[in-house]
Amino acid sequence: MPIETLTYREAIRTCIIEEMDADDNVFVMGEDIGRYQGTFRVTQGLFDKYGPRRIIDTPIVEPGIVGIATGAAMTGLRPIVEMMTMSFSILALDQTINHAAKMYYMTGGQVSVPLVIRGPGGAANQLSAQHSHSMEGWYAHVPGLKVVAPAFAEDAYGMLRTAIADDNPVIFTENPGLYAMKGEVRTGEKLSIPFGKANVVREGTDLSLIAYSRMVHVSLAAAEKLAEQGISAEVVDVRSLLPLDEETIFNSVRKTHRAVVVYEDWKSGGFGAEIASRIGEHCFDDLDAPVGRVGGLNVPMPYVRSLELLCIPNENDVIEAVQKLK
Repeated sequence: MPIETLTYREAIRTCIIEEMDADDNVFVMGEDIGRYQGTFRVTQGLFDKYGPRRIIDTPIVEPGIVGIATGAAMTGLRPIVEMMTMSFSILALDQTINHAAKMYYMTGGQVSVPLVIRGPGGAANQLSAQHSHSMEGWYAHVPGLKVVAPAFAEDAYGMLRTAIADDNPVIFTENPGLYAMKGEVRTGEKLSIPFGKANVVREGTDLSLIAYSRMVHVSLAAAEKLAEQGISAEVVDVRSLLPLDEETIFNSVRKTHRAVVVYEDWKSGGFGAEIASRIGEHCFDDLDAPVGRVGGLNVPMPYVRSLELLCIPNENDVIEAVQKLK
């Protein structure tokens, strides 16, 4: 299988191109994705390649975008909606939650909605309070949706293919801090990575760091520093929030007997709290210490860069949480 070195954004773009070439029913719609080529340049070159019929520049009206895409999916098309930022998807919560997520159930299985809603989620660089939300935990609360947050280029490539092929609506969140990160991607045979399967990206024996999206890289950096202190940290990349691979998470905790969950979302009520709760519920007798949590500060994201960095978890925050475990 050929291996290419691609950035995270290139991996996503490559998958979109391959799926659009393979199926004329696949198309992309969103704000500034065509002639402007996307705010984060994920859709660069696609308008010239496919034209306005399949790369659709939309008005700034998220409820209309998701509503139209939902209707298109109900007729058998396979739309990919790019949100300029997942923070703006808040405007389309009714269309996403009350319609796309519920249609299969409400029609007794007669109507599917093969829709992908993807885009940058989490803080970028000084995009301030209205453009820095981590929305994945909100969506993972909703039956009828699938929610994924890949941390690596190859996972983004393989999981987006799975999302496009899925007959259910999928929320595909991409941390903007990952777009420029490079990784090896197996592209030759159109790799597909299943949902509901976490990945142990670093083996360890003393504690488990459970994370997803960019916080996987933060956890790996923390694990390197912890190793210098003689602490062996295992890092589990959750990847898929809904469905969630409890088995891999629980097996890691049962091996190491300690756990810290790391997530960029606000610490209060974020999806990391759900993971920590399930570990406490199912692995209580295996734990030698309470489950730790590292999350974003519970404040609106500041614009000033120095303050923004204080709100986003880093490896030192993870190490501090680990040192508190008794």
